[in-house]
Amino acid sequence: MGSLVYDPKARSIFFQVATIAIMTFIVWTIANNTIENLARSNTASGYQFLNGRAGFDIGQTLISYSSDSTYGRAIIVGLLNTILVAITGIITATIIGFIIGIGRLSKNWLIAKLCTVYVEAFRNIPPLLVIFFWYSGVLATLPQPRDSLELPFSTFLNNRGLAFPRPIWGDGAAVLPLAIVIGIVASVLVARWAKARQMRTGQIFPTGWASAGMIVLLPLVAFLAVGAPLTFDYPVASRFNMSGGSVIAPEFVALYLALSFYTAAFIAEIIRAGIKGVSKGQTEAASALGLHASTTTRLVVVPQAMRIIIPPLTSQYLNLTKNSSLGVAVGFPELVSTGGTTMNQTGQAIEIVSIWLAVYLTISILTSLFMNWFNAKMALVER
Repeated sequence: MGSLVYDPKARSIFFQVATIAIMTFIVWTIANNTIENLARSNTASGYQFLNGRAGFDIGQTLISYSSDSTYGRAIIVGLLNTILVAITGIITATIIGFIIGIGRLSKNWLIAKLCTVYVEAFRNIPPLLVIFFWYSGVLATLPQPRDSLELPFSTFLNNRGLAFPRPIWGDGAAVLPLAIVIGIVASVLVARWAKARQMRTGQIFPTGWASAGMIVLLPLVAFLAVGAPLTFDYPVASRFNMSGGSVIAPEFVALYLALSFYTAAFIAEIIRAGIKGVSKGQTEAASALGLHASTTTRLVVVPQAMRIIIPPLTSQYLNLTKNSSLGVAVGFPELVSTGGTTMNQTGQAIEIVSIWLAVYLTISILTSLFMNWFNAKMALVER
């Protein structure tokens, strides 16, 4: 018996079995209590409620939706709005973060200090307060619809949102996305060819201009070739609201700007740390070769810093995606908001929470897989 107590292998097996037993007991207790509570309250379990009529409206939708739509469609609308905020916020936060991070390393005293103030201010403010600042402190102070600020291209800005002309596509417009896909594929192939050519001969091909030409000019030529099947429904200002066109709701703008500026502060520190992690000898060697400071940063420092930047950058992308659930505080119809309304009307709390968990877990895993792939592509490869 004493030998078993002091045997590391036996102790390891004992603790593993004990852990499994405790976890099994906890899961069984929770499940048993849940079943008893559902039976006591006469609440039916299952996901059949998703086929029921929702009975509530949603202000901003990317797909067709009305109060006669199902609960399932309402949740899909919230999911698409969450993905919209996540993608646009990640792009904007990355751009701002790169600019601020590089600005913190600037030799210009004023630029460096301004960037430092930005980082320290946003990093020490809760994101919910930033959302309220944009929503109540900025967007709510805009004029009423009858006094809308008229912007170029028949665009109006007021406290109801940003109204702009809504495109109406005619026959033959399906060729446009096809041309865009062809242009993107062609630009990727040209970029690979240009990289192989540069590695082989040292000659640099203007990949950026060539890609821009294929992605922009090819769809434009296709668009004109089918007769430019596009008209616009222009917004018209009235006394109480806007009619016609499309409107970007202030709730979306507040959430998008808040998460972008808030996350950008953390990304800026990641960028700064990544650049500082590159050996100073790399910069000195580039200067000795006569490279300009901006060229050194773009072609020498940043590519090497990416292997340091990408892993923590993934965490910030995940944080921004999960922080989009704070949109419920200002009434933005994202996943948690539409799911919460559905839960209040149906009482299916367990099912709704399970949908939330599954969706956010799936988005996080897909984001991590993509960033791991991108990190592997950006890793330094020795010749």
